[in-house]
Amino acid sequence: MQIQTHTLLSPAPGTQRELVSLHYGTPGAGPKIYIQASLHADELPGMLTAWHLRRQLDALDAAGQITGEIVLVPMANPIGLSQWLLQGHLGRFELLSGENFNRHYPDQIEAAARAAEPELGADAARNVAVLRRELKRAVLAHPVDTELQSLRRTLMGLSCDADVVLDLHCDAQAVLHLYCETPAWDQCEPLSRFLGSRVTLLATDSGDNPFDEACSQVWWKWQQRFGDRFPIPQATLAVTVELRGQQDVEHPLAEQDAANILDYLRWRGALAGEAKPVPAAVGGARPLAGSMPIKAPVAGVLTFLRQPGEEVREGDVLAHVIDPVTARLTELRSPVDGLLFARDNLRFVTAGARVAKVAGLNALRSGKLLGA
Repeated sequence: MQIQTHTLLSPAPGTQRELVSLHYGTPGAGPKIYIQASLHADELPGMLTAWHLRRQLDALDAAGQITGEIVLVPMANPIGLSQWLLQGHLGRFELLSGENFNRHYPDQIEAAARAAEPELGADAARNVAVLRRELKRAVLAHPVDTELQSLRRTLMGLSCDADVVLDLHCDAQAVLHLYCETPAWDQCEPLSRFLGSRVTLLATDSGDNPFDEACSQVWWKWQQRFGDRFPIPQATLAVTVELRGQQDVEHPLAEQDAANILDYLRWRGALAGEAKPVPAAVGGARPLAGSMPIKAPVAGVLTFLRQPGEEVREGDVLAHVIDPVTARLTELRSPVDGLLFARDNLRFVTAGARVAKVAGLNALRSGKLLGA
């Protein structure tokens, strides 16, 4: 294993942050796997899972069992990890710009396509290699002006040429679930089984260019750009893995999640040894546009009546909001039949706050589909 240290752009004199990446295997020897944890720095289950992954990968590396290339970034956001206010961790948004750490990744699709086009031909595998080479060049050559931009460029430089990209996140309180682009669902479906995902939420360009989509959408967009002239497969599977809730930072869960990821990597050919059969599914895919936010129309004390993981019906009461002054009780009902897969961990809410999410079967929303 090799450890690489990536220095970020200094935001002020006397201040310097670094990103650390762990590199296993040999580039080009097999599939490239990229895994990062806690891009939202206050979502910690991924960091613990990465710790368990590192221990197991170290042992596999020592035994010569890594047949591909595996890059592990055990802590993907040193900026957000340092943002604290009055003992509260603020790891989702950069305090300087207000931007979400998991949005606004630069688009180098056209630049890479123009550079690669003279070398593209009838060989799909060669087309993939050429496009990956030019994409990485364009990503690394993109100028940056801020520390946040340098973090994004570093993460994309490490990941943009990978066959599989796993971005480990979590929700507030939730069951394990995934986000994936629709064109990659056929590749994601076995991963969802290995991880035991209760639901995978699919979209084609959900808006604001989150990290996973910046890695995967290049391929279906290149397919659209070049049409029938050149064969271009969906060469990258990029998935946001939501490892339950923020408080689910426990060794048994993280150890099992790490083992499940390694089982999948062995099935993909990145690790030696006999692969386990693909497990039975415990959940399927649903449109991200069918994930319906449950909003509180009034402020008050929030108490839930239903738990994450429960199937609910349209009209079911999911929670109460109680005004402590007037004693008024407001019922929050599900707008659709679906899976209550996530809910907030705050118990006093402001008017208009999103407090839960129900994954329905039908696409009902449009526009930008992700939350803030």
